[in-house]
Amino acid sequence: MAVTLRDSNVEKLGDQAFDVLIVGGGINGAVAAASLAGRGVRVALIDQGDFACGVSSSSSNLAWGGIKYLETREFLLVNKLCKCRNQLMRAYPSTVKEIRFFTTIQRGFRFWPFFVYLGSVLYWIMGRFVTKAPRYITRRAIEEAEPVINTTNVAGALEYSDCYLYDNDARFVFNFIRKSLNYGCIAANYVESTGARRENGQWVTRARDAISGDSFEIRSTAVINACGPWVDAQNQVSGEQTQYHHLFSKGIHLIVDRITDNQRVLTFFASDGRLFFLIPMGPKTCIGTTDTQVDSPAVEVTDEDRDFVLKNANALLDLDPPLTRASIISERVGVRPLAIKGEGGVADWVELSRKHVIEVDEPGQHLSIFGGKLTDCLNVGDEVAQWIERLGIAIPQADNKWYGEPGAELRDEFMLQSQLMELDALTDPSSSEPLSERFWRRYGESAFGLLERIREDESCVELLIENAEYTRCEIELAARREMIIKLEDFMRRRSKIEQVVRREDLEKAPGLREACDILFEGEAEERLREYLST
Repeated sequence: MAVTLRDSNVEKLGDQAFDVLIVGGGINGAVAAASLAGRGVRVALIDQGDFACGVSSSSSNLAWGGIKYLETREFLLVNKLCKCRNQLMRAYPSTVKEIRFFTTIQRGFRFWPFFVYLGSVLYWIMGRFVTKAPRYITRRAIEEAEPVINTTNVAGALEYSDCYLYDNDARFVFNFIRKSLNYGCIAANYVESTGARRENGQWVTRARDAISGDSFEIRSTAVINACGPWVDAQNQVSGEQTQYHHLFSKGIHLIVDRITDNQRVLTFFASDGRLFFLIPMGPKTCIGTTDTQVDSPAVEVTDEDRDFVLKNANALLDLDPPLTRASIISERVGVRPLAIKGEGGVADWVELSRKHVIEVDEPGQHLSIFGGKLTDCLNVGDEVAQWIERLGIAIPQADNKWYGEPGAELRDEFMLQSQLMELDALTDPSSSEPLSERFWRRYGESAFGLLERIREDESCVELLIENAEYTRCEIELAARREMIIKLEDFMRRRSKIEQVVRREDLEKAPGLREACDILFEGEAEERLREYLST
């Protein structure tokens, strides 16, 4: 079971010495772990909460090349992000998928619509023509193309392509954690770093197991601070001084019932001048985002945030009835950690970019990762490995490819086995895709184990929670391999069930208790009460 895997790893953290300890299990820490472990480095990773429980579970679920940075003339950044996006598309064809963005321009906007369209053509060129070409849409054609858009104040529109994550962002991050575990990384969630010191050329990091309350020490040659918005706080704990620091911008998304059947992202410019999205999320729509400077990464959704998103959505769309707070199924909130030199200051969020910075204390063998975005994650993994080698730590398998889905041959074999056992005939009619596609995308080569389990007992292909698109055998797999400690870990991060099913419907779902029995066995009742009380 997953708890046994975690307990075993917690014990190993205190008993072994590592080349590198990574503190933080968001996207930066996850790719650092996969990159290093995949190259043969002895790696440990800890996170004070669950993996991807912060910023990496609150994004827009987009893997885009940064078209907005054309306005600030950051052409090198856009070029780099487009290359990263294309690399993700090639490496994860089942997960990182092209999607059309339908963008309307209001009258009085700072640029003429056709000028914005020319920018999208430049963006397509910088993207190496990998996606479909953009097209300009006249005001008259908008209503026919997308009737839900309010065209009263619209001057024109355009359509271009970028990418999105078919599953949620936290699932994408966890798959890097899972990959690192396969390569021998010793990772554990709910383990907090409470301090660190240099001793005889090594780092000694004090750690506390948040589940048992036990404290222990982790020894490593180098430390990587990948704590996302908590990088500065973690550096204070370990006594590290850095030139870079973070400013924080809070962003929220509201998830509502599906607004349009067209599977594309509707893009507008909100009243504060920033891009505003309506993103397909299966049978739901994700709307956002806000941009509010805050002093701390500990944030929550306020009524002001909700009203901003709802007001913009109702103004830009022709909805009957309009969206209200009662329309909200669930909410996502997080901060964008923006890397700046020095401390303090007020940011112009339209101007600031999300580029990452890796600041290195070479004598102290310490790395701090500032900023960054999901699109750029593979670059972060490669850069971390280059720095670790420069710090004198051997990279035994330097040329190993540490990311990506299994090869086409293995996928074809899985699809053949699925076809021969008529797996897709067992798919729930309300599902948005065949079981074979879903299994492969989520689990890769581990999906073969699901086929074997279904051959043993066909009933385990049933959905436990209505509209959740998770079968019993998937929950069994998660219990064994995905280090789920609390029910929220599964409901919100390993899956997106909590984000697409209303809370009151979840609480009444008889399958929720059965899912707890599978995930936690003897602790099922306690974990269920804990989840329902939050």
